[in-house]
Amino acid sequence: MRSETRFRILASVAALSLSLLTGYAASQTTSTMLASPASFSAIADTDARSAAIFTELGKVLTHPRCVNCHPAGDRPRQGDERRLHQPPVERGVDGHGTETMRCSICHQNANFDPGRVPGHPEWHLAPREMAWEGKTVAEICDQIKDPARNGGRKVEDLIQHIGTDTLVGWAWHPGFGRSPAPGTQKEAGALVEAWVKTGAACPAK
Repeated sequence: MRSETRFRILASVAALSLSLLTGYAASQTTSTMLASPASFSAIADTDARSAAIFTELGKVLTHPRCVNCHPAGDRPRQGDERRLHQPPVERGVDGHGTETMRCSICHQNANFDPGRVPGHPEWHLAPREMAWEGKTVAEICDQIKDPARNGGRKVEDLIQHIGTDTLVGWAWHPGFGRSPAPGTQKEAGALVEAWVKTGAACPAK
């Protein structure tokens, strides 16, 4: 009987270890590579090349790491499957949660992997006008160019925002059990810069 109990315990430990390793691997593996701006040089038409570059960037913008914080409603999403946030928090007036349930209560300055809680000093939801959930890459492109819907930015400002902002950069270092955004932040920034320099054209709708 003791041997049987010992076997069950060992089997449970092994299963738990495998689950942890799988979650760790998912959090450390780049899900998809990003093409470099140079790889689009064969497209002679400048607008077509610009639109193709943005389409590549769209792999990042439509990834759960980005869409979860750019929801269509007032509740963020969680996980690669983009389930509604639990506990059921709300956006609040400033995007940092309600008065009684601020984002910073759980989301600290860095990821807390033992609890699978992501973190950053400025953790918050994107403004309502910057909602990307459910939109096509072409629709996001139109939106991201519009100062009224992109935080008042010029397209040139997006190079630094996407390429160097540390909260945006969290998407590539999301912590335990969450797949990172495709490529690297530096690669995404290079795509934005190339897109802007080729006229910031959008894909066809």
